[in-house]
Amino acid sequence: MKILIADDEPLARERLARLIEKLPNCQLLAQQASNGQQALELCEALKPDVLLLDIRMPILDGLQVAAKLSKQADAPAIIFCTAHDEFALEAFQVNAIGYLVKPIRLEPLAQALRQAARLSQGQIAAISDDIEGDNIRSHISAKTHKGIELIALPDIYYFFADQKYVTVHHCTGETLIDESLKSLEHEFGHCFARIHRSTLVNINYIERLLRTDDGHYELHLKNIEQPLSVSRRHVSSVRALMEKL
Repeated sequence: MKILIADDEPLARERLARLIEKLPNCQLLAQQASNGQQALELCEALKPDVLLLDIRMPILDGLQVAAKLSKQADAPAIIFCTAHDEFALEAFQVNAIGYLVKPIRLEPLAQALRQAARLSQGQIAAISDDIEGDNIRSHISAKTHKGIELIALPDIYYFFADQKYVTVHHCTGETLIDESLKSLEHEFGHCFARIHRSTLVNINYIERLLRTDDGHYELHLKNIEQPLSVSRRHVSSVRALMEKL
C-alpha cells in the first residue's frame, strides 16, 4: 500500500513517517506535500493508495483537496490527520474514510489504514453517489479516545440501542454513538431494517431467519456468530424483506 503524506508542518510529516515505518505492508512515498496544491499534483504523478491529509494547509486546505480528489475514479483513499476535531462532518462529505486527531498514535493509524485496504475509493464514491440525492450520510461519526472515528455504512453490521446510547457493531469492533435508533432508521431505512425495538440491521448482511424451539425468532447475519432476536411484531416484515433480497 503506497502512502503519501500532505501536511504543512515538517515535524508532523516526520512523526507520521516514523509511525508508517513500523507498519507492515505500507510503503511510504519519498516525496511529501507541504500544501494542498502540491498534494493534488503528487497524487496525479505518484498514484498513492492512501493520502494522509492535514486540513489546515496553504493554497488549498485539506477539505478542498479531498473534494477535488473525490471526483476522480483513481483517487487515493483519504485519511485526515489534523489537530482540529470539528471538521468530522465535512470529512465524510468528501468521502474520507478516516479522521485522526493529532497527536497521531500508532494503533488508530494502523486501524484506519486497514480500513483503507478493505474499502477502495471507487466503492466510497459509489456509496456517496447512491445517497447524495437524498442528502444521507455515507459514514457514521463518533468521538472516541482515538479521536473522531468515521465508520463507513458498508462496514456496519447492525445498530443496537441500550437506554440512551446506541452501539455500532462493525467489521473492526464496536463503537458507542450519541444518536437515537429512531433517527438512524429514518435516515438509513434504505439499507437498514428494524428487527426489534432495539435493533437495526444492515440488509446486505442478512443470511437467514430461524424459529427456535421455544417459538422465538432469530436472525443470522454474515460474519456474526451470535444471532439477533427478532420481535414477533417484526417477523412478517423481515420475511417480506428477505423474499426481495
